[in-house]
Amino acid sequence: MRTIAIINQKGGCGKTTTSINLAACLARLGQKTLLVDMDPQGHCGVGLAVPEEQIERTIYDALLEENDGKVAKVGEVVWQIASDFDLAPSNIKLAAFEQVFAGRVGREDRLKVALDAVRNNYQWAILDCPPSVGLLTFNALRACDEVIVPVETGFFSLHGLTKMMETLEMMKDRCSNEILIRVLPTLYDTRTKLAREVLSELRNKFRDYLMESTVNFNTKLKEAASFGQPITEYDPGSRGYKDFVNLARELMGHRPTELEATPSERLSRPAELVQRAKQLAQLTNVQFGRNTVPTQPGAQQPAQQPVPAVAVATTTTAAQHLEVPAVAPRIADVEAAPAPVAQQQLPKSTAQKIDEFYGVKQVGDEVVFAAKFTDARKVLIAGDFNNWQPMSTPMHTNGAPGHWVTKLPLAPGRYRYRLVVDGKWITDPNNKYVETNQFGELNNIVEVA
Repeated sequence: MRTIAIINQKGGCGKTTTSINLAACLARLGQKTLLVDMDPQGHCGVGLAVPEEQIERTIYDALLEENDGKVAKVGEVVWQIASDFDLAPSNIKLAAFEQVFAGRVGREDRLKVALDAVRNNYQWAILDCPPSVGLLTFNALRACDEVIVPVETGFFSLHGLTKMMETLEMMKDRCSNEILIRVLPTLYDTRTKLAREVLSELRNKFRDYLMESTVNFNTKLKEAASFGQPITEYDPGSRGYKDFVNLARELMGHRPTELEATPSERLSRPAELVQRAKQLAQLTNVQFGRNTVPTQPGAQQPAQQPVPAVAVATTTTAAQHLEVPAVAPRIADVEAAPAPVAQQQLPKSTAQKIDEFYGVKQVGDEVVFAAKFTDARKVLIAGDFNNWQPMSTPMHTNGAPGHWVTKLPLAPGRYRYRLVVDGKWITDPNNKYVETNQFGELNNIVEVA
């Protein structure tokens, strides 16, 4: 288990935001991650919507010794936030730690002892430290392998960073632990001259410590915290999500993905599709670590030729399966194409048409999205048509459990979208036409004529 402490004695530099979203992105990349809140303010729990009144035991209980009362194990205090993402919360009781353990032998190793018990259960532990250098921070230094110092790209942060680095080097020597210290620029606003100058100064003075990743100023990160969600759930299409995925990948030892270059000359349509398919395969391999793209959540499919990126959705009916053409037709074309003589039927009502298919279909002036998720409690849809805000476009069962439908009046054009099933972003399993986004994930494509 790699343990990373997020430390800076200056407040407001993004320690808790970094801790929450880094842990969430590591979990999103399939890494079993534990987030430990070492700040008595308990902001990690607040930022992840953990009800404070329901927190019975905290990390403080796992730091106690047997003669202090009933000692809890870390596994007994954690809350599961998402798949592969657990939180060990804190509250104001943690502020008494320094007073309770003052003068005791081994007081600086309490966190290390507690984490050793779950070392085989997690791949990563992220420690969110308080904005001070005391016994709690010293415990984090003794327990960690690496330190990340978030630094706001502002004048005061730059001024205090030198002192902070000196303090960390001194504490590293005192705790007799070989720790790798890194500096992470945060709240970087490329529009301001001051931020650009501060980042340039960081690169000049702290070249050996500075990370390649930078967390840009992004209001979506603040909005996510106010809704009690990590950025992975609140807005995976945001710049903040991209920044923290890059940070997680850097820590995992990955370099930025270099796509096969697109030729400058204009390609024929078949050559363009082949080129984009190669780029899609590269990004898919980086994200999922394999050469296949699952069309259903959790399903493993044999390797196959990727579907053209500029394709449109056809529909899959309960009664028949439509062959996928080499170049996908537009929705209007699907509607207009006459059925073979052997399959012609009497005209059906709009309600009957909607009931007989899952996928995307144009019915009159509206585009209907339909999906089947038998055990889902809530299904939302997000895309270009609603500014990627899933809460604004819920899907409904209309009295038919498991049959989720929504109708949208879309103007002619090309739209990207994804489904959000019980808080998890997935690709529409009934729409085979996809393209990769800048985060290595797959968006569905629909083109309205």
